This record gives sequence, structure tokens and C-alpha cells, in this order.
Amino acid sequence: MTIPRLYAIADVDLLTARLLPLDTFAAELLAAGVEIMQYRNKQGNARQMLQDAAKLRTIFVGSSAKLILNDRADLALLSGFDGVHVGQQDLAAEDARSILGPGSWVGVSTHTCRQVIEANATSCDYIAYGPIFATASKINPDPTVGLAGLRAARAETRKPLVAIGGITRANCRSVLDAGADSVAVISDLLPARNNPNTIPISTRQLAEEFLSLLA
Repeated sequence: MTIPRLYAIADVDLLTARLLPLDTFAAELLAAGVEIMQYRNKQGNARQMLQDAAKLRTIFVGSSAKLILNDRADLALLSGFDGVHVGQQDLAAEDARSILGPGSWVGVSTHTCRQVIEANATSCDYIAYGPIFATASKINPDPTVGLAGLRAARAETRKPLVAIGGITRANCRSVLDAGADSVAVISDLLPARNNPNTIPISTRQLAEEFLSLLA
């Protein structure tokens, strides 16, 4: 399979902190040409997640863009999403596959080369690896692996490799050059907080800039 070079993540906690509605954020990503977006809600309950998922399905209807749900294969199935992304403490990739079926995407988070090797032996469709750089999007992030760690991970799998963690417009190209097929971006797709001394940049503009840099 081929994975889009920009893998956008809509993190509900971060969006809420920036007072940015989820549907607005998602619509701007889609308008920019983003082809895959993951919905991540670490604090929400199942009802809220399904309500959000329904909004996202309405926004993405008619497009070829993929919608991925973080952690919950059961909710991904109920919401009609295209796949699920699981972490090391979530369902195993094969269990997620058994819930969603062969036509859905299953992604796996990894943080060491051993975990990459283990994920490579499963039926997962892609492997996320990181954090590449320091990140503020997680409360207790794993140790950074750097570009050297990414190159080592690249040597362990032929599956699509999604780099994650601290990736910005300034460093995204170096991540592709180190072997990633795609870059997962969270914070650098969020407009900066109001600053009277700067011209505001929208999520759509940020995404378009990423897509141009990654082309």
C-alpha cells in the first residue's frame, strides 16, 4: 500500500486548548488536500467519540481521504472509519484486524527497533515510529529516537513507515530523507495563538505548506 506523505492528527485535547472546533480543523485539512487524518481523543468517552466521528464522516463524505480512529477498533467499526491506529498498550494488531476486517487499515505505534520488528511480523498496514524529535503533544512521551533511530527502523521493515514526534515544516523534509514514507503532524497544523504582531495563518495554509514541502 501507499500512504500519503502528510498524516494529519486531530488531537481533541490540543484543539480544545486552542479553542479550535474539531469540524473546522478537519474541514480545513480536507480543503488543503490532506488525504489521511487520525482522530485522537484520549479523554473522551465512547459516546462523545462516536458523535465526533459522525461529524467527521459528514465532512469527509464523497472524498477519497482516509479517516483513522486512534486506539478503539470497535468505535472505528461502528463509525464507519477506514481504519484504526493502535499503541503498544492497546489491542494487538491482529485483534484489531479481526474486528475491522481485511479491507480496513491498521496502524501500529512503535518506539524501538524491536517493536518495529514485531509490528512488521503482523498484518498491520503501516508502522508509526517515534518520537523522532521532542514533542509536547504527549504528557509522558517515550525517549526521542532522532533521525539515526529512524534510519535504523527503516532497515527493519518494508511496510510504510510513518514518522511521528516533533515534526514541523522546518524539519519534515529531513525526516523523509531519513527513510520515512509519511510524517505525522499534530501541533504544527494548529494556528498560532492570537498575536497582534503577526498575521494569522490558518490550518489550511499550514497544511498546504506541508504538502508543498513534502512533494
